[in-house]
Amino acid sequence: MTGEKDPQPRTDPRPGPRRIDRARGGARRATPFIAGIVATFIAIVLYGIVNPAKPPLTTADVNQAIASVLASQTPAPPRSELVYQAVAPSLVLIETDVPGSSSASGEALGTGVVVSDAGAILTALHVVSDATSIKLTFADGTVAHGTVVSRVPESDIAVVQPDALPKTLIPATLGNPAAMHVGSEAYVVGNPFGLYGSLSAGVVSGLDRTFQLPNSDTVVKGLIQVDAAVNPGNSGGPLVDRDGRVVGIVTALLNPTKQDVFIGIGLAVPIDVAGGAAGLPAY
Repeated sequence: MTGEKDPQPRTDPRPGPRRIDRARGGARRATPFIAGIVATFIAIVLYGIVNPAKPPLTTADVNQAIASVLASQTPAPPRSELVYQAVAPSLVLIETDVPGSSSASGEALGTGVVVSDAGAILTALHVVSDATSIKLTFADGTVAHGTVVSRVPESDIAVVQPDALPKTLIPATLGNPAAMHVGSEAYVVGNPFGLYGSLSAGVVSGLDRTFQLPNSDTVVKGLIQVDAAVNPGNSGGPLVDRDGRVVGIVTALLNPTKQDVFIGIGLAVPIDVAGGAAGLPAY
């Protein structure tokens, strides 16, 4: 319209103070962040210098570590050693005076095993049947006189009661003969030829065997056959399983010759049969 001026856009020649303040504030906020990144980088570099990365393990390193550990370990004792330690405190040496004995001194030797807190000793009947006196030597060296208080001829088992007990009396732990099978570990502990506390090891090589006692009509049945060495002096001693428990009483050895030495077959009465003579309960 006449007399009116066209509107012109207003311009401000001065720089915008708000935009400058924002830029400066952003810069101030970014500075600590960048400084943190730099510090972290420097720390990582310094840590790598102070603690250099270890090289990966090699097969030789692993083998060396295993060898060092094994070398520092004490090996476990063999099973036979544990078995012996379990039954040895219950072992008894039996020495008898027997009229007409083949030995020069007229003495016979055998073995027994303590099976009760009262000191009852199981042994083979033929060891003590004809004795005029019975001398008992316990594991701690205590010596006593023994008396036969029970006889089971059909099983060749006797119970001997000492007239004195050692200060420390340790009855043997009885096991389950029914748990023994052909191939089961078997240990015989006794006094062969008077060698006190001898151990022999083997396996059960047969079950339910029958044996006729020498110079007798007695036939013993249900015997356990073992290949652990049995010699004169072992009779009456314990047959022990792999856990040190008594599972039988040694009664005989088989030898087709007239020599009374072991050739590979020993026989034992199962402990559930033998223990009945001492009034012990079945396993």
